[in-house]
Amino acid sequence: MTQSSENNKRIAKNTLLLYFRMLLLMVVSLYTSRVVLNALGVEDFGIYNVVGGVVAMFTVISGSLSAAISRFITFELGKGDGEGLKNTFSAAVTIQLLLSLVIVVLIESVGVWFLNAKMTIPADRLAAANWVLQFSIVTFVINLVSVPYNATIIAHERMSAFAYISIFEAVGKLAVAFLITVSPIDRLVFYAVLMCAVAVSVRLMYGRYCKRHFTECTYRFRWDKELLRRMSGFAGWNFIGAASAVLRDQGGNIVINLFAGPAVNAARGISVQVNNAVTGFVQNFMTALNPQITKSYASGDRAYMMTLIYQGARLSFYMLLLLSLPILVNTHYILVLWLKIVPEHAVLFVQLALLFAMSESVSNPLITAMLATGNIRNYQIIVGGLQMMNLPLSYVLLRMGCIPETVMIVAVCISQCCLAARLYMLRGMIGLSARKYLRKVYANVIIVSALAAAVPVALSLKLQESFVTFCMVTVISLCCSFLSIFYVGCSRGEREFVKSKVNQIVGKLRNR
Repeated sequence: MTQSSENNKRIAKNTLLLYFRMLLLMVVSLYTSRVVLNALGVEDFGIYNVVGGVVAMFTVISGSLSAAISRFITFELGKGDGEGLKNTFSAAVTIQLLLSLVIVVLIESVGVWFLNAKMTIPADRLAAANWVLQFSIVTFVINLVSVPYNATIIAHERMSAFAYISIFEAVGKLAVAFLITVSPIDRLVFYAVLMCAVAVSVRLMYGRYCKRHFTECTYRFRWDKELLRRMSGFAGWNFIGAASAVLRDQGGNIVINLFAGPAVNAARGISVQVNNAVTGFVQNFMTALNPQITKSYASGDRAYMMTLIYQGARLSFYMLLLLSLPILVNTHYILVLWLKIVPEHAVLFVQLALLFAMSESVSNPLITAMLATGNIRNYQIIVGGLQMMNLPLSYVLLRMGCIPETVMIVAVCISQCCLAARLYMLRGMIGLSARKYLRKVYANVIIVSALAAAVPVALSLKLQESFVTFCMVTVISLCCSFLSIFYVGCSRGEREFVKSKVNQIVGKLRNR
């Protein structure tokens, strides 16, 4: 069996494990969102989302270093350098400890001032919002220090750890949803406390797993100036990309709060929940795929890396299409079934969030390939600079009186501009053929999407909203998506591969 076949099997196995994890978390997340929204009310739910966004704004600092840590650990593992791996892990933990101290100081000063002086929070809920901020800080710091441990799990491709620990996480979040209904204190504050407790417990479990299974995960204080310089240099340029993503997502949430208030933040929060549930499947696939892209670059196997990029981009989009199309054509009915209370603007926010996720999905393998090279300065200046336009454009348009959903419309348009810039930059960085990518990936997914959506969209517009219509349109959406992907999106070799696997499964079932 060839090495690439073994790697493909590993990717498939890890993807299935991560799907199990995501399915469990998705079911719990969708159910608990309904319970929490009804228990807190629209206003408090919106406050929790936007205050969490204040803390998330500071991930602009940590996000760049987190990407650097993941890249360097995976790269050392791909080279097979055990001693270098130990040094990289210890250096990563040292950086995260120092960074956590800096971020706490920043949030306790700038973040607290911004929350109390600039954000639109009802006066009687300001104290509760401040408590939410403090517990969000604790959760954030714990997650920050845990980054090297999670990066090590992903680099070793031990995705079973995520699947098993997620059972505990799902049970914890489910318990939180019910406990806030009998809260002995303010429900919003109690919710923040319990969510923080769950996050801390989960992160401690990940840390314990790493120390038991990976020898490099024993922290020793080391001040390797050269390694720290390389990691910091990588992180410094990646800071631009991290900043642009945070400003787009959390900055957009805060701009909505400034112009429309916490009720619309609740609608945006609902769209984030749906988006996370759906895109989690693609993120899990990319989590399984990313180490192989980085390792193939580190080992010099460029042909296999290109194959992974093309296939990864198409498969990421197809997964989202299968899951998103039934939601896109039944959005209002699904939200009514799920929430009972549907915040104003929620329907269009959900639809735009899914379209944005589909737009971004074809770029995910390109981003991984870029990070693998380590030479990211020019890339981040151009692509990160484009993404940073999200916040000022959204602010200007909302100030001109545009609808709150304009924030998401701007994000989708700029996402397409960033894709064009990525293709242009990666020509020189890894020898990626933009023309080949546009033919094999971009044109492919557009044709597949148009064919898959034609009948479901027509039916949803013509038929009256009901449970029967919902079931019928959902089934038709799934069938059209599958047929379009299989017969138009897949190559002949890919179709033959799928058929052979199906025949193997059917044969095993018949022999039982």
